[in-house]
Amino acid sequence: MAEPPRTVLISGCSTGIGLELAVQLAQDPRQRFQVVATMRDLGKKGMLEAAAGEALGQTLTVAQLDVCSDESVAQCLSCIQGGEVDVLVNNAGVGLVGPIEGLSLAAMQKVFDTNFFGAVRLVKAVLPGMKKRRQGHIVVVSSVMGLQGVVFNEVYAASKFALEGFFESLAVQLLQFNIFVSLVEPGPVATEFEGKLMEQVSTAEFPGTDPDTLRYFRDSYLPASRELFRNVGQSPQDVVQAIVNVIGSARPPLRRQTNARYAPLTALKAVDPSGGLYVRTTHRLLFHWPRLLHLGLRCLGCGCLRRRVQPR
Repeated sequence: MAEPPRTVLISGCSTGIGLELAVQLAQDPRQRFQVVATMRDLGKKGMLEAAAGEALGQTLTVAQLDVCSDESVAQCLSCIQGGEVDVLVNNAGVGLVGPIEGLSLAAMQKVFDTNFFGAVRLVKAVLPGMKKRRQGHIVVVSSVMGLQGVVFNEVYAASKFALEGFFESLAVQLLQFNIFVSLVEPGPVATEFEGKLMEQVSTAEFPGTDPDTLRYFRDSYLPASRELFRNVGQSPQDVVQAIVNVIGSARPPLRRQTNARYAPLTALKAVDPSGGLYVRTTHRLLFHWPRLLHLGLRCLGCGCLRRRVQPR
């Protein structure tokens, strides 16, 4: 007898990874999933509905969800039959890039409200049901920036570090209830989200920032970031396939990095757990040896460096 489809609740489905994941699960040939694809603004549901095709209204339902609102979360769950969620995918997120002096505390708090507390809010809502049924799977779209800091991405990286610490801690307890936690850690992903963010910061003024820091940001960081995305970036489909594999696993992993081309960059921290090697090397490449940095990124893109440098 075939098992009933698992209910999958996904946040942040208006574009990018969330949209692609919702459609792929809903169009599963074996119909193993009933997908509730959510977004804060239902005015942006057109792309998702068009991509879903015949799955819309059958194996995929679109719902409004603001992860920053207790009321919105409760309303969304009340629309799910029985209120039971088998798989929760925390995907909603916002970015913040730039010199720290030019960023407001309100903007920083918004990042944490969405990226961290939004995920916590959803988990608190679905955990009682999962614990009662003694089964469930919580998937968190984290980032390699949750493993190592990246210059001029301090606040975004901090929000991902918070996710990593919270969910690794929670995973220990939840195994007792047969509930699995999986942290999916993409590297650079070429999405509309990233494109718009980089376009905005390239023309931003960042008031209160000293001229030297502003020059480093515009003349060193931004060109290096574009080179990184061009050579090491992966598509949303690559990340989605990794998430689908995690969801379909009999024993889901706690962590899954999705971009093998990024491995030499994380290897620096693995070789020297103190972090000093990573900080010094990144500083020198970005500010003193930019040509070597660009050459290295091109090598990562073609794969020649990846075959030589692997984390232990």
